[in-house]
Amino acid sequence: QGARAMAAGGRGWFRALALGVSFLKCLLIPAYYSTDFEVHRNWLAITHNLPLSQWYYEATSEWTLDYPPFFAWFEYALSHIAKYFDPQMLVVENLNYTSRATVIFQRLSVIFTDTLFIYAVHECCRCINGKRAAKDILEKPAFILAVLLLWNFGLLIVDHIHFQYNGFLFGLMLLSVARLCQKRYLEGALFFAVLLHFKHIYMYVAPAYGIYLLRSYCFTANNADGSLKWRSFSFLHVTLLGLIVCLVSALSLGPFLVLGQLPQVISRLFPFKRGLCHAYWAPNFWALYNAMDKALTILGLKCNFLDDKKIPKASMTGGLVQEFQHTVLPSVTPLATLICTFIAILPSVFCLWFKPQGPRGFLQCLVLCALSSFMFGWHVHEKAILLAILPLSLLSIQRAKDAGIYLILATTGHFSLFPLLFTPPELPIKILLMLLFTVYSFSSLKSLFRREKPLLNWLETIYLIQLVPLEIFCEIIFPLTTWKQHFPFVPLLLTSVYCALGITYAWLKLYVSVLTERISVRQKAE
Repeated sequence: QGARAMAAGGRGWFRALALGVSFLKCLLIPAYYSTDFEVHRNWLAITHNLPLSQWYYEATSEWTLDYPPFFAWFEYALSHIAKYFDPQMLVVENLNYTSRATVIFQRLSVIFTDTLFIYAVHECCRCINGKRAAKDILEKPAFILAVLLLWNFGLLIVDHIHFQYNGFLFGLMLLSVARLCQKRYLEGALFFAVLLHFKHIYMYVAPAYGIYLLRSYCFTANNADGSLKWRSFSFLHVTLLGLIVCLVSALSLGPFLVLGQLPQVISRLFPFKRGLCHAYWAPNFWALYNAMDKALTILGLKCNFLDDKKIPKASMTGGLVQEFQHTVLPSVTPLATLICTFIAILPSVFCLWFKPQGPRGFLQCLVLCALSSFMFGWHVHEKAILLAILPLSLLSIQRAKDAGIYLILATTGHFSLFPLLFTPPELPIKILLMLLFTVYSFSSLKSLFRREKPLLNWLETIYLIQLVPLEIFCEIIFPLTTWKQHFPFVPLLLTSVYCALGITYAWLKLYVSVLTERISVRQKAE
């Protein structure tokens, strides 16, 4: 009876957390929304009115359909509910159309589809082994994990202010992770295959899934020393995995293959005509590379090494533009970014194969794949940092070392999303939400690992504290200076470059931790 009461209590706190965050999302309905709001309105209109054969050709709006087919079908399904709110939003020619009913419908559609995310978080919390029995519910690893995921600051502002549908997509990802942790490999593979055909950015972490499923599911046994027993290879398991991938792909891409439109769909999904960096630089290696190029250009002009007339004007005055032209350092091609990403991912994949550590090893590889792709990818969006922060939450409650890395990555990564919300009314909201989430992350993880050494060293602490004066300068001091007219890009530049340092550091620290880790005998046997 006591166990049953505890289980009921457990469900109670989870329900309270989920309802609380859903209520907060409802309060954010009137907040600012970005061009992504119009993107999704346009996709609703395209899928509702046009035959399938025209979905990936329609170009009335500049925001053409550029997500995989499952997402297009998702918009199609939503459009049949949308028509009861305001049929005008479903007219393809109604560009930038907004009405109160449209805003309410679009916002509610994000909140409602987040139920999948809530369910996935619940499943992840069930995977947490309760070795650390805490008398206080607030110190339970499962409770802390639920807050870190459900109340994640980045997800809240990107989906429910800025406007996107990342919640249910991350729900699919976390559900596939939970299933792999529960050794339900085929379900995990199915959820991930479906996810890839909803949004192709998740290809970043596909190597982790591929190698883990091959190592843990296609090969069914290890030798005593932890090495692979090659004879344990199962053709049945490989066939089942292959069938899942082929069936999902056939459902998604099959109709376009029949129509002979597959090249058109692919060209929409991978638009390499866009520049190396997004409209404002994501805080990754290329932000540091671009900043170095600008610094060398200024230095070259001062020392008369460079000819002022030969330098493209946009590279110096436009600030953060899509087509950034390097003047001193070599220009970067899509192929170069692909090679860099591949090299950066390789060691983590090798570790997953040669040093298998069960679900934790898989999660480490997943985070490293996401971070490496974020660091070196082509035209990376700043929002892609969430792809590393959310799975790292699962690791942060298991070991102090990972908790320290999580605090650096989450704080820096979330701060780098601030420029997405640039309207004055959202300033107090984003600062308050960020403070609440960050203070909770630090205090809960600190109490969880209070018997171990501090989670951050003094240098890391100083780095994170410096984010406060940086924000004060960018939001309050800079707009009052004369620089605002001549160099409007400076706050973005400072934010991107400063955050890039922290994210690069977290990436390197996680890599060192994974590469230098020794495997215990018990883990080898597993």
